[in-house]
Amino acid sequence: MTAKQLPGGTYRVGDLDLTRVGYGAMQLAGPGVFGPPADRDGAIAVLRAAVDAGINHLDTADFYGPYVTNELIREALAPYPDDLHIVTKVGARRDERGGWPPARSPRQLREQVYENLEHLGLDVLDVVNLRVGGVHSPEPGSLAEQFEALAQLRAEGLIRHLGVSNVTAEQLAQARAIAPVVTVQNRYNIAQRDDDGLVAATAADGIAFVPYFPLGGFSPLQSEALEAVAKRLDTTPMAVALAWLLQRSPNILLIPGTSNVAHLRENIAGAGLDLPADARADLDAIGA
Repeated sequence: MTAKQLPGGTYRVGDLDLTRVGYGAMQLAGPGVFGPPADRDGAIAVLRAAVDAGINHLDTADFYGPYVTNELIREALAPYPDDLHIVTKVGARRDERGGWPPARSPRQLREQVYENLEHLGLDVLDVVNLRVGGVHSPEPGSLAEQFEALAQLRAEGLIRHLGVSNVTAEQLAQARAIAPVVTVQNRYNIAQRDDDGLVAATAADGIAFVPYFPLGGFSPLQSEALEAVAKRLDTTPMAVALAWLLQRSPNILLIPGTSNVAHLRENIAGAGLDLPADARADLDAIGA
């Protein structure tokens, strides 16, 4: 399967063509995204199956595990194909209890970039997203000092492109005044639509919008309307939710995660579901 055969084709991110159906590696770590996977061979198999399916857009972070998913990606896929692009995040650490304390000083961000390079086995990172807010939503405040630190690392040749995660429209504008932004990664799905305006704004500016928790995250999506549409189309609610996102805007890129090869293939097929107009209208109303 080639990138063109994947649902949605590709989207230009900087000078990279990313498949709009990507893969998020978070679920390859242990419970709570902490520690190693119970089935390491299974995790390796999922990564290889994603690339074999034509996916060239992998999303990860060194604080998944910590270090677990990046080391799995390196073990499974290095030496990397020329057209495989890995997007990572900085701005947090993990504590001994599995918490996610922020780590956003310029020194900490530089350390995290070097750690991502080491654990992935790369000389340069394709895209680095600065994570600003908490797990679920943005937090107010300036990101100038942090984004300037990443812009410096980009100038040094360690990063090709920069993005932001968990940000407001104002924070995105602040980042863009410092350096080009190619991706925004915020929480967004069929039921959580606070960023409808940001989706439209980034589409107009040619910036990729990458929803994390596209299927609800740690708590799966719950919606009677979603279930009704899925039943009408003889498919699953998760397939409908992915297809809706892919058809919501051409700049939306999907990074659903799974630790199961069969589920990976279901996600790819689900994203390609053709939603008729009446189904879309019912789905659009969920977040209204």
